[in-house]
Amino acid sequence: MKPLCTTGRWRRVNRWEKEHLIERMAERLAKRPDLLIIRRSTVEHPFGTIKQSMNQGAFLMRGLEKVRAEFSLTALAYNLRRAITLIGVPGLIRAVQA
Repeated sequence: MKPLCTTGRWRRVNRWEKEHLIERMAERLAKRPDLLIIRRSTVEHPFGTIKQSMNQGAFLMRGLEKVRAEFSLTALAYNLRRAITLIGVPGLIRAVQA
C-alpha cells in the first residue's frame, strides 16, 4: 500500500494542536444545523452593519493594542447608535443619568 500513499521516504501527518476543538464544533453543528442560522442572524449582523454603514471595512491602525482600541471605539459608536434607535435620545439620557 505504501506506493499508493506516498512517494517520499518519510510519511508525515500534520495536525493543528487544537484541531480537536474544530472537530467538536463540527459534530455539534451536524447535530443542530439550525445553530448556524441563529448565529448568523444575531452575532454576525453587527459586524456587517459596522463594515457597511459605518465604513469600517478595514482597520486604520496597526498593532493589536491599537486595533483593539479602534474596534472598541467603533463598537461604542455602534451601540450608542442602536440605543438611540431603540429608545431615543431622551431615553438614553435618562438611562445614563440613572
